[in-house]
Amino acid sequence: MIEFGHLTHVGLRRELNEDTYYGDSDLGLWLVADGMGGHEYGEVASALAREAIVREVRGGRPLAQAIRTADEEIIRASKQRNDALPMGTTVVAVRVSGNRFEVAWVGDSRVYLWREGQLAQLSQDHSYVQELISQGAISVEQARSHPHRNVVTQALGVTDPQALNVETMSGELRPGMQLLLCSDGLTEEVDDNSISQVLSHVECSAQECVDGLVAAALDGGGSDNVTVVLVRRH
Repeated sequence: MIEFGHLTHVGLRRELNEDTYYGDSDLGLWLVADGMGGHEYGEVASALAREAIVREVRGGRPLAQAIRTADEEIIRASKQRNDALPMGTTVVAVRVSGNRFEVAWVGDSRVYLWREGQLAQLSQDHSYVQELISQGAISVEQARSHPHRNVVTQALGVTDPQALNVETMSGELRPGMQLLLCSDGLTEEVDDNSISQVLSHVECSAQECVDGLVAAALDGGGSDNVTVVLVRRH
C-alpha cells in the first residue's frame, strides 16, 4: 500500500507561489515542479509541465519521454506569447509500479530515498554550484551559502530540447521506504540531517511529516516557495 502526503506554501518572502505538484496513487505518479520566469510565467510553466507529464504518463509514455514532451510544449507556449523572458520550470517526478520505482528530474528540485534510518539524495542538482562541487572547487557546505546557488543549468522551457538532460534512475521500493520530492525552497532552509530526523518519525502519518518539513522551512526563513511530497510504502 502507498500512502502519501503533500503540501505547498508560498513562503515568507514571495508574493506568488510558482511551485506546483501532483500525486495519484492509482496512476503511481508524483511530481514537483518549481517555475521561474518574469511576472507570473513561472506559475504558467510549472502548470504546463504538470499537465503534460500527467497526460503523457496516463497515455502510457515513459517518464523521461513525458518530461521531454513537457519541455517542447512550454517552449511552444513561450514562443506564442512572444515573451522577452523565456518561462521555465524544474521538475522531479517518480513513478511507482509494483515494488519498483523510477525517478526522473531536470533542474534542482530533488528526490530523496529514506530507508532503514538512512536518507540518500537520489537526484543530482542541475545547477552551477553542483558543477563546482563536482569539480572539487567548493564543498557541499560552501554551496549552501554560495551567491549563485539558485542558478540552474537545466530547466524545462529554457534548455534547448537537443541539450536537455532528463536524468533517470530506478530501484526497489520495499515496505518502510519513503520517497521525498521537494522544491529547493525546502533544501535551501532545511539540511539533510534535519530532513532525515523528520522522516524517522514513522509513527507519524506521511502528511504530518510533510507538514513538519514545510514548517521547518518557514522557521528557517521561508526565502522561497516550498513544496514537499512524501510517498511511503507500507
